[in-house]
Amino acid sequence: MEVLNSTKEVPFGGYSLNQTRYSDFLSGVSVWQVIFGLIVAIALYDQISYIFKKGSIAGPRFKMYPIMGPFLESVNPKFEQYMAKWRSGPLSCVSVFHKFVVIASTRDLARKVLNSPAYVKPCVVDVAIKLLRPTNWVFMDGKAHVDYRKGLNGLFTRKALSVYLPGQEEIYDRYFKIFLNMSKDGYVPFMPIFREVNCAVSCRTFCGHYISAEQVAEISDNYYLITKALELVNFPIILPFTNAWYGKKAADLTLDIFEKCAAKSRAHMEAGGEVTCTMDAWIKEMIDAREGKKEEGASGIRVFTNKEISETIFTFLFASQDASSSATTWLFQILADRPDVLEKVREEQIRVRDGDLSKPLTIDMVDKMEYTQMVVKETLRYRPPVIMVPYLVKKAYPISPDYTIPKGSMVIPTLYPALHDPEAYPDPDSFIPERWAKDGSAHKAVKNWLVFGTGPHVCLGQTYAVMNFVCMIGKAALTLDWSHKVTTKSEEIKVFATIFPEDDCLLQFKEREISATA
Repeated sequence: MEVLNSTKEVPFGGYSLNQTRYSDFLSGVSVWQVIFGLIVAIALYDQISYIFKKGSIAGPRFKMYPIMGPFLESVNPKFEQYMAKWRSGPLSCVSVFHKFVVIASTRDLARKVLNSPAYVKPCVVDVAIKLLRPTNWVFMDGKAHVDYRKGLNGLFTRKALSVYLPGQEEIYDRYFKIFLNMSKDGYVPFMPIFREVNCAVSCRTFCGHYISAEQVAEISDNYYLITKALELVNFPIILPFTNAWYGKKAADLTLDIFEKCAAKSRAHMEAGGEVTCTMDAWIKEMIDAREGKKEEGASGIRVFTNKEISETIFTFLFASQDASSSATTWLFQILADRPDVLEKVREEQIRVRDGDLSKPLTIDMVDKMEYTQMVVKETLRYRPPVIMVPYLVKKAYPISPDYTIPKGSMVIPTLYPALHDPEAYPDPDSFIPERWAKDGSAHKAVKNWLVFGTGPHVCLGQTYAVMNFVCMIGKAALTLDWSHKVTTKSEEIKVFATIFPEDDCLLQFKEREISATA
């Protein structure tokens, strides 16, 4: 017992010697050595993890830059880099910081991802859930998402779209005057104002006159901050003065405005008012369902709160703002560069109005704009406003016989290659509206038409979006002349959430004399 108790005193009993050696070791190690060792260990783990996850698919053999990967390249992405990645293989990968990303580049793989809700869910980017709010319906999954979406189906019916048209035309007329004024002295970049006009159209459609012109301008100005915060590669934590921080402030402001608009709409509709916008239409469906009326889309609709309405309308704006701005920019540039196409659109716009060129837009009139619709569809194919859609992998996803995407990864179905597939669209890099004629070949390529996605998260407002483009460019062709200053960067593609001309589309507008024989 004595011997055992005196073990600590025995020099070779182990304890004092080991303690001394341990202390000597620690005293010889600096803080910087510890930090360096941790960094090396983390980098080594990250590299091994990347190699293991990559497996046999295309992609860099090693992460060129430890931990952060190609982050700096992603901050200012180049379209050519995306193209190179898509061409590198049906499946390719990249790893940025903690996120392992798999890119699905073929039509069939893209469709498979979009139709695999058991394995994936929309994720946008890490910070999106904080900006759009965790309770937002776009983050719902399975039955909850399906049930919520049912409550929205009536908002984009033919009847609803006809109600929205007067408000849209009101915005077109207002902004066409702005176009004339801002370019009276020469060519100016129009991409920024196209962002504003699309924001105004969306807000007028969704919120009616419950939202003021000043609030629309504020949302439009701030939405750039939201887009910056939701870029594919961004700092994932909201810290003061980061893109995410500015984006969160802008999102909170927008959501607050929409919630107040919803309250005004609810009061208007409960008082028996007429439907003038999306909020009115939605709340009327709730009232009709509550009272047992069997209006189109009303049956089974539950009561949604003003907060839910605000969040949903915000996702409509989120889904439409950047994509619509891109499509509008390319439409005006493409028609300016192709006067023969613009003249055909103009002739059709005169024809469908039966000689009365001041006739307001109607849904029946839009139906007759067949050539204008062909131009819009070809623009959406030629310069698709959505080139990829990020999804989060919920569980190990066997996307092909040879590869399983690890749980927690991001998988991005790419839409651009399907829309430029020469087998589906001969001469895909040429702008050919006639391919969308009734007897044209483009209609047969149903599986390639991924502009609005497919599967359970297919774009709810795709009919509205096409109608908006048709009406805007049609009305512009009728009332305006415009020209495009072509630069060496006009056809170069800039990636900012979506795609734009690198020079931001330099245009000049002039007023057009309207006559039935124009």
